Amino acid sequence: MYKLLLGLIVAALTAPVAWAQSSYTIRSGDVLQMEVVEDPSLNRSLLVLPDGSVSVPTVGTVRAAGQSVESVRSAIQGALSPNFAAAPTVYLAIGQVAPAVASGGATIPVYIMGEVANPGKVKVSKGTTLLQFLAESGGMTRFAATKRIQVQRTDRKTGEVTVYAFDYKAVQNGGLVKNIVLSSGDVIVVPERRLFE
Repeated sequence: MYKLLLGLIVAALTAPVAWAQSSYTIRSGDVLQMEVVEDPSLNRSLLVLPDGSVSVPTVGTVRAAGQSVESVRSAIQGALSPNFAAAPTVYLAIGQVAPAVASGGATIPVYIMGEVANPGKVKVSKGTTLLQFLAESGGMTRFAATKRIQVQRTDRKTGEVTVYAFDYKAVQNGGLVKNIVLSSGDVIVVPERRLFE
């Protein structure tokens, strides 16, 4: 009796979360949490990139933006299946919602220029990282030098400019890169690719 009552309480508490995740449409900038029961080395956070895909080890890219969590989980499970004797058990959940959805608070102006789809001034939520901003901004052109993205930040008191380098290509390849939290007035420069870059 006690176990049944405890089970009902847990079900009642988790049902709203499960419903919310099933009705949520994934978008660029979201972070998904993936767990594979049969191979814990595949467990990780998956950032939905500006092109709407996520990079899954041993699989490659899987389309995520515009879909439900369940449909992406099913796609990942199907793509992983050839690597296992039986279909793997894959759990997928929203780990972090993209800043524009998560925060209705104050915004700051940032500027983006170069090989991007939508250059110009953009207002973003405070606390937005460069990677989240790139995921929301419409992406880069095919001529973008994704290894050499820069954030130029001017100190308001001294006028001194500090340049932060960001290697987006490393992120696409599954690497970990120190992310940069954007500040008011930051200028993001996406340079053009060189001839053999």
